[in-house]
Amino acid sequence: MKTREQALKYGLSFPDTYQDAPFHDENWQLVRYKGNKKAFLWTYERNGYINLNLKVDPEQAYFWRKIYPSVQPGYHQNKEHWNTVILDGSIPDSDIKLMIEESYELISYSPSKKIYEAVKQIPKGSVATYAQVAEAAGDRKMARAVGNALHRNPDPATIPCHRVVNAKGELAGEYAFGGAWKQAEILRSEGVEVVDGRVDLNRFMWRKEEDEE
Repeated sequence: MKTREQALKYGLSFPDTYQDAPFHDENWQLVRYKGNKKAFLWTYERNGYINLNLKVDPEQAYFWRKIYPSVQPGYHQNKEHWNTVILDGSIPDSDIKLMIEESYELISYSPSKKIYEAVKQIPKGSVATYAQVAEAAGDRKMARAVGNALHRNPDPATIPCHRVVNAKGELAGEYAFGGAWKQAEILRSEGVEVVDGRVDLNRFMWRKEEDEE
């Protein structure tokens, strides 16, 4: 891997990513994670080579630097948490890709990511409460975080936040994507009965344990 195009293509192959050029300078092209808009891959030309700035676990940072002279402390970034990878042909593609993947994993890991993955499990024709989603995401205590994450839903087409209701089965009064009436409309189209802004949880609540049998 020697070109910017190759690096950007690989960075964009990860889920929920997009390219950005925030500095009004074509030399700086970034790949960000949609969930929190953080960049995990910075590309720029310097001293005749394409450089990549990649997020790294501090314990791994020195490991990579020791193996490859072309892996150096992050240029213009925190030296403990970022490495600069110089694409001079001295590093195998497999290791460059591994470093990019590690950077993506570090940037994209968040409670929101776990919440979105949990919401994706709710089947069509069912609903789940905020507490249920929190539990499926690994921590029942973060039910409030579920509401916050769903309000920032980066991809409603694949993260069905309309299937999440409160503990009484009530729809969200401030549903982020069109109002409570829109949530009811989508649920009804999926076979969920909504009466006076509420879903009967006895009939339509997601039974996760049944899905796992």
